[in-house]
Amino acid sequence: MSSERLIYLPLGGAGEIGMNCYVYGYGPQDKERLIVVDLGVTFPDMDTTPGVDLILPDIEWLVARKDRIEAIFITHAHEDHIGALGHLWGRLAAPVYARAFTAHIGRLKLEEHGIDPGTIQTTSPWPVVTQVGPFKVGFLPVSHSVPESSSLVIDCPAGRIVHTGDFKLDETPVVGEPFDRAVWAEVAKPGIRALVCDSTNVFSAHPGRSESSVGGEIERLIKSASGVFAATTFASNIARVKTLAMAGQRAGRSVVLLGRAMRRMVTAGIETGILADFPSVVSPEDAASIPRENLMLLTTGSQGERRAATAQLSRGKYLGLQLKEGDTFLFSSKTIPGNERSVGRIVNNFSEMGVDVVDDSTDRYHVSGHANRPDLLAMHDLTDPQMVIPMHGEHRHLRAHAKLAGEGNRASVIAPNGTMLDLSGNAPKIAEFVEAGRSYVDGAVQIGALDGVVRDRIRLALNGHVLATVIIDEDGEMLGNPWCETMGLADRGRSNTPLVDVLEHDLGQAMGRAKARTLADDDALEDLSRKTIRKSAMDEIGKKPEVTVVVSRLS
Repeated sequence: MSSERLIYLPLGGAGEIGMNCYVYGYGPQDKERLIVVDLGVTFPDMDTTPGVDLILPDIEWLVARKDRIEAIFITHAHEDHIGALGHLWGRLAAPVYARAFTAHIGRLKLEEHGIDPGTIQTTSPWPVVTQVGPFKVGFLPVSHSVPESSSLVIDCPAGRIVHTGDFKLDETPVVGEPFDRAVWAEVAKPGIRALVCDSTNVFSAHPGRSESSVGGEIERLIKSASGVFAATTFASNIARVKTLAMAGQRAGRSVVLLGRAMRRMVTAGIETGILADFPSVVSPEDAASIPRENLMLLTTGSQGERRAATAQLSRGKYLGLQLKEGDTFLFSSKTIPGNERSVGRIVNNFSEMGVDVVDDSTDRYHVSGHANRPDLLAMHDLTDPQMVIPMHGEHRHLRAHAKLAGEGNRASVIAPNGTMLDLSGNAPKIAEFVEAGRSYVDGAVQIGALDGVVRDRIRLALNGHVLATVIIDEDGEMLGNPWCETMGLADRGRSNTPLVDVLEHDLGQAMGRAKARTLADDDALEDLSRKTIRKSAMDEIGKKPEVTVVVSRLS
């Protein structure tokens, strides 16, 4: 029996949607040579990660084995697959391989972090392969909602793995390569040991629709609008951006791109030749002189991102442009679970302005970039793998996909983040569990999930804060009365007395009763102050705030 094993380890993207990061390894146990597939981000929310800018996968397991990493492969240019590249590459320092459009976006991200963009090597699509250690890796084109998306064909001595990445079965995409069943059948001929497969739309029962099916509907909607027509979608969904822009142009409107990400993606598409026939656009400044009924705005922020163009328009103006009563705003996108409240807030803001909002509920103006349940079955049948490993989805998606594979008598297993699988045998086997948490980009620094920063921020948000100052003189006696400052707490409580006055009175009384040894011990004094303030606040306002105590001693 061979001493080598083939392993698969998700560090992000399995058990969640976003933050994709997967590891494959081959070799003797604990000495496997490794490749990394994707380094993505997910986005924070005010409930669980207040103030955080981005959420990254925890790559400590990889960093500890960086001498065994052969290369990093990026499947496509969505943020949840490439967004962490600039933040994390310095800790891995491995060669990066991607196709031309993805490489272009990746180089921009590296340059933002002062990293040599030459680190990324541009590769050609299948049948070209790249040899790294025991692996041969080829980029197999698939249709998705961003150009040059690819599955990976990964060959090693243990057999062939196909890592689908994000995909759909679209044979007539507006931008990018169509899904080519013949090429996929050819790839499957030698036999596929494991299909590691996108699970996002496993609950969608109908076959997926082509991107080309939405253009006519969008054009009819634009022609029926009387004022400014604005639309938002994922900036990286260049096919949809193009569909919207072409529909606007045919409807006689001038197109304006609003949002840095939108302009950057369209520019990248033009520079790499993917958007050679994209309609000409006008600047926000020039748009001010165009009649409103001849104007179309394409904006970033389809998921309710607070600083994006869509949110800013909903709060008033963006770059001098403003929506008014009688204008129309289209969400040509699917709201990702968890973002409903942020999107709903924007919809209500527009409603108060008198703007007519068209959302994604009708399915007429948006198609998903992911394979639906019948398409997943078609992929299983087309590739006929020995085993199916669900990835890219929440736990419920992984579970449903594993059941779907089982119905076709294919071995499968649920492997959320941190679950290492041994794929060497006839069925996937859980080998071990590793730590697979997350880290945060918080302003100019990265912090770990266990550092306590976000936890403390949440506690402050939930409980409010009291700063108490106590002065002890040379004789060890309290000098004057303590004073308190509050933040995030009601001004008055049950007694209708200012809360600060109540806290200062109760704390002064407690200090007056304290023994000399308590007043002489800073720790004991802080503990007494904290307990007193929290009890008094609970009695007055029904909350126990976070408390900071400053003890000043006069010498």
